[in-house]
Amino acid sequence: MTLLQLNKINVFYGDVQVLRDVSIDVHEGEIVSIIGANGAGKSTTLNTISGLLQAATGEIIFLDQRIDLLELHEIARLGVIQIPEGRRLFPHMTVLENLEMGSYAPEARTLKEKSLENVHRIFPVLKERSNQLARTLSGGEQQMLAVGRGLMAKPKLLMLDEPSLGLAPILAREIFEALRKINSMGTTVLLVEQDVQISLSMSQRGYVLENGRIVMKGSGEELLRDPHVKEAYLGV
Repeated sequence: MTLLQLNKINVFYGDVQVLRDVSIDVHEGEIVSIIGANGAGKSTTLNTISGLLQAATGEIIFLDQRIDLLELHEIARLGVIQIPEGRRLFPHMTVLENLEMGSYAPEARTLKEKSLENVHRIFPVLKERSNQLARTLSGGEQQMLAVGRGLMAKPKLLMLDEPSLGLAPILAREIFEALRKINSMGTTVLLVEQDVQISLSMSQRGYVLENGRIVMKGSGEELLRDPHVKEAYLGV
């Protein structure tokens, strides 16, 4: 079943066109990666899906409903949740308070306790740090908290922008293992990640975005074997 569909999306920053006829499908239960160089338009794509940016033309369909004309909070309430680059935590609030902020929508509020149990099961350290201020956590723990807060919103589609940025390799692996677990529990994942090797290896499908255009798509394995991807993004 197609969960998300972007149809010929065009996005501008002022007079500069950033996305050009971008079309992407994400099927229910998948992990899908968008790869590309810095400035290719990856973050812009996620921000347009979540409603932070407005597409000039094209349409975005989520669960058979057009969402590109909706407000940001309306899109989130449908289950489209983005974990932004840089985490955007509330630094002077506790870990528990940050997690509870994710349960703002009525449906998520009714399931808050169960969601909190799931988050603690995936990230046990967050239970240990419940009363600690978010700003005092390590970088890896802060990323876990950002993902956990997203899970508290009961996402149908979880979008992540560079979740391993700034993390030591061992902490990055923990985050990716958590994403696999989250996906296995039924949450669809759309991933933008600088580590192309790991993002494609854990994805059913991927898209290559260059200069605002989709230039290639295929299964994660196909893209990892592709000579252009190897040369441009894997240094092979």
